[in-house]
Amino acid sequence: MKILVVNAGSSSLKYQLIDMENESVLAKGNCEQIGTESTFTHKVPADETKNIKALPMEMQDHAAALKIVLDTLVDAEHGVIGSVKEIDAVGHRVLHGGEKFSGSVLVDDKVEEAIKECFDLGPLHNPANLTGIKACQAIMPGVPQVAVFDTGFHQTMPDYAYMYALPYEYYEKYGIRRYGFHGTSHRFVSKKCIELLGNPEHSKIVTCHLGNGSSISAVVDGKCFDTTMGVTPLEGIMMGTRCGSIDPAIVPIIMKKEGLTPDEMDTVMNKKSGMLGLCGTSDNRTIESRAKEGDERAKLIESMLCHQLTKYIGGFAAAMGGLDAIVFTGGIGENNPQYRDRVCDQLKFMGVEINYEINDKLKRGPEGEISTPNSKVKVFVICTNEELMIARDTKEIVEAL
Repeated sequence: MKILVVNAGSSSLKYQLIDMENESVLAKGNCEQIGTESTFTHKVPADETKNIKALPMEMQDHAAALKIVLDTLVDAEHGVIGSVKEIDAVGHRVLHGGEKFSGSVLVDDKVEEAIKECFDLGPLHNPANLTGIKACQAIMPGVPQVAVFDTGFHQTMPDYAYMYALPYEYYEKYGIRRYGFHGTSHRFVSKKCIELLGNPEHSKIVTCHLGNGSSISAVVDGKCFDTTMGVTPLEGIMMGTRCGSIDPAIVPIIMKKEGLTPDEMDTVMNKKSGMLGLCGTSDNRTIESRAKEGDERAKLIESMLCHQLTKYIGGFAAAMGGLDAIVFTGGIGENNPQYRDRVCDQLKFMGVEINYEINDKLKRGPEGEISTPNSKVKVFVICTNEELMIARDTKEIVEAL
C-alpha cells in the first residue's frame, strides 16, 4: 500500500509518499509561497539524481500545487511511481479537531463540516487543511482521504487539566479550553518510548517536542494526561517566534500603550516574540553559536528555555505521581545535547542521571537512551516521525473499510 501524506498550510503544501510495505519514504517535498512567487522542492531519498531544488513554478492555488506534486511523482525523470492509481489513500494533517475528534477518521461530508466548525479555533490552519482535502478529492476522486488531528491525542486529558478558570459559559459557548497540539508527534514518541521500556502495563512519561514550535506532554499508560499548549499553539514554553505563557494582563497593557488592534497584538505574540523577540533570531543554531561567543541575550534564551523545561517536566512528574521516562524530540530536542545536559542536571534530585558522552553523540540523526543504568528515570532521544504516524493511521482506517 502506498500512501500520500499531505500537510497543507495557508500558503504551502508539504507531502510524503510512503510505501507501507516497509514504511519507506519514496519521495517528499514542499510547495511554498502558493499564490505568489511559488517554489517547488522534491526529494527522492533512494536516488538524489531525481531531486528538484527550490524550482520557481506557477501555483495559483493548492489544487495547482497538488497537480504539480502528482505530475512529478509519475514523471519519467523525477518520479517514483508509474501511475497516480498506485496511490491507495491520502492522509491529511489537520490542526484542530476541537472536542469532536479523539482519533483519526475517514473524511466524509460530516467530517468536512466538523473541520469547518473548528475554523474559529484554528483560523490559520484549518481552512488550509480543508483546502488540501478538497484539492485531493477533486484531482483524485474515489481515493480514500483520512484526517489526522493534531489535537486528537490530547482528548484523553481530564477536565481538571484542560479547563481554564474563566466564566464557564465561555467553554459552553465558544469551546474555550486546553486542546494541545503536536499530538501526532507526542503519540509517536511516547509509543516508541513504551516499547523501549519493555512495554510495561503502566508508565509515566514526559515527552518534550522542541522545535520552532515547542510543547511538552505528560503521558500516563500511553494516554495524554496534560500538555502545555492551550486553545491555540501559543501557550506553554517559549518558542521560536511565540511568547509562550505570559501574564494575560500584559496583553491589554501593551495594546493600550502601543495602540494595537487585537489582530496586531496576536501577530506580536505569535510572530514577533519568543527567541526572535528577545535577540532578533528564531534560529536555535544561531543562538547557540552566539551564546558561545558570549552574547548575553542568547545566553538568556538558553537559560530561560532550560528553566522552563525543567519546571514543566518536574511539575508534570509531580502531577502524575512519578516519572519513568523523559523523551526529547523535535529539531531542537533531537539535535541540542547542551539543553538535554542542562535540564537533566537540574533533575538530578529526581534520580535522573545521564551519560554525557552518549548524549553528546546523539545529534543530527542517531537516537537512543542517554540515561545511565543507575538512573531512576530513563531518558531517551527519539526522532519524531509525524508523517509515518499519519500514514499508519491512514492504512489502518483504509484496511478496515
